[in-house]
Amino acid sequence: MTQRPLDRLIRPQTIAVFGGREARRVIEQCDLMGFAGDIWPVHPTMDTVSGRHCYRSVQELPAPPDAAFVGVNRMLTVDIVRALSAKGAGGAVCYASGFSEAAGELADGIALQAALVDAAGDMPIIGPNCYGVINGLDGALLWPDQHGMVRVERGVAILTQSSNIAINLSMQKRGLPISYLMTAGNQAQIGLSDLALAVLEDPRVTAIGLHIEGFGNVQTLQKLAMRARELRKPVVALKVGKSDQAQRAAVSHTASLAGSDAVADAVLARLGIGRVATLPELVETLKLLHVTGPLTSNAISSMSCSGGEASLMADAAIGRAVDFRALKPEQLPALRRSLGEMVTLSNPLDYHTFVWGDLSRQSEAFTAMFEGDYALNLIVLDFPRDDRCDAADWMTTIAAVVRSAKLTGAHAGILATLPENMPEAIAVELMQNGIVPLCGISDAIAAAEVASRIGFSWHARAPLPLLDIPLAAGEIETLSEAAAKAELSAAGLIVPLGETASSPDGAADQARRIGFPVALKALGVAHKSEVGAVALNLRDVEAVRSAAQRMAPIASGYLVERMVERPVAELIVGAVRDPVLGLALTIGAGGILVELLEDSVILTLPVTKADALEAISRLKVRKLIEGYRGGARSNLDTVVDAVVSAAEYVVMNAAQLEELDINPLMVLPDNRGVVAADALIRKRR
Repeated sequence: MTQRPLDRLIRPQTIAVFGGREARRVIEQCDLMGFAGDIWPVHPTMDTVSGRHCYRSVQELPAPPDAAFVGVNRMLTVDIVRALSAKGAGGAVCYASGFSEAAGELADGIALQAALVDAAGDMPIIGPNCYGVINGLDGALLWPDQHGMVRVERGVAILTQSSNIAINLSMQKRGLPISYLMTAGNQAQIGLSDLALAVLEDPRVTAIGLHIEGFGNVQTLQKLAMRARELRKPVVALKVGKSDQAQRAAVSHTASLAGSDAVADAVLARLGIGRVATLPELVETLKLLHVTGPLTSNAISSMSCSGGEASLMADAAIGRAVDFRALKPEQLPALRRSLGEMVTLSNPLDYHTFVWGDLSRQSEAFTAMFEGDYALNLIVLDFPRDDRCDAADWMTTIAAVVRSAKLTGAHAGILATLPENMPEAIAVELMQNGIVPLCGISDAIAAAEVASRIGFSWHARAPLPLLDIPLAAGEIETLSEAAAKAELSAAGLIVPLGETASSPDGAADQARRIGFPVALKALGVAHKSEVGAVALNLRDVEAVRSAAQRMAPIASGYLVERMVERPVAELIVGAVRDPVLGLALTIGAGGILVELLEDSVILTLPVTKADALEAISRLKVRKLIEGYRGGARSNLDTVVDAVVSAAEYVVMNAAQLEELDINPLMVLPDNRGVVAADALIRKRR
């Protein structure tokens, strides 16, 4: 492997340890996993630690260590890191807490973390406030506690900010081979994505799992995703911290739809990073990816010797993007021959117990199923207790699955409906034979869905780089609707013919010039319909003057517009700035349906025509655009063009734009276009 900045730290030949109890534990854990390199304890008063000569200071060390575990108090941590950096060490894990994570309790926490980063200079540091690194490939640990990992020859890497989550994952008994387990703590200098990029280059690593509490540098995450795609090593993320919306005032409907979690979901999807919802889903997905890699499609098969299990499998697929595709005609003769006339041939398939314990007939049945060109073939099989039962027939089923998978070259998994019914020893044996040991029906189906989505993403053209334009300084101002529409019109969107007025009489005069019927809107009001700041279908001068007088107490002026004809559908198109992930585009059902239907899609920027078409195609409201039940229809290409124009406006104004809300974007019948009937724009001056 080519030497990279973090290589010495994560694959060390020499380790220095600082501190008392924690330092001794690091040595103990290295010894337990058979670390073959040198370990140098450093302590100001001790002569030996765990049978090794103890050095008094960094300066006394025989050479610059590849890695150091700094398990001392927070103040001394800064001094030791500075000395390690000066000596040319390869990097350090900073165990102590009391830095930025404790800023609420300790006034100097943020400043002390900045001092730590400054002391490190060019030397990589992990943490502070973290346990560190377990390298299960080489037996090298910078880890001050117990864990459940064993040495492996190849496996997945798991990275998290939480040390306790890391310990929990290390204790799994599901057969997942873990090559690296790393905690990033406060990510003061090195983030999860940086660590993931480093372990990704190790040819012994098969996939990456991320437990993300908060995104660090999104551009580094993007770099990780692109490199993972190049190396054909999938990345899966468990992103926690869901919320209904970002932590800011929701001025527009767009803001209420584009919550921080929805934007995170869109970012991960664009980058081809699979997203899971729970730790069990993370473990099961990583197991599947370790054995099979991303799936080539979402078509899966299921076989069990119980109708109840077959029903559970079928039900688990509801709401998931997996397909229990029907059997192919050419599969039926072999299945009928092996299973007999009593079995209903379907997918999921209940093969009853007619072939139970019969290696030859089971192999014939499994082979026939595996030849159906499914991306993944699952055999539902819960193993019996080894303290009370005889598992001989279950071993026969394993042998049949292994034989059929090798004969057909198909991907296969054995799925225990209850996780405790998949013994760890059997899971490890299955892995060694190229069979995925899966635990829990819902988690297994989720894993198949994620693996197929990654496969689909990799098969498609690589996405454009994420929008990366720094936000300008300046106070935020809300443009008047008239000013907002003028900017959108210049960007290529169609807006209604309209004029502004400063008084009720002026509004009436403008209405006469524009032509009736008209819409009248009070300027300076965000949600007009909720406070009576809009009047529609006004058909004469007096109606306009009367409506304007009613709005006078809340209006800073008036906008008079020619009424737009009845649309076939109303959309919302907008953008809102997530405080971490930046601007993202929202497309959804608009008008009064915006929050009633909850029919929206989030797109990261920039947006292509293909992106816009795919997003609109996912909306329920698309049926109206295409003429629902014989109703009037519109031109979908015109709608796509309008969405792309809005997206291009956002990109061109990304340095200043805080929020865009076009609602409704009225989709007119036939080829009469798409009109932005209402618009709100918030920008920095």
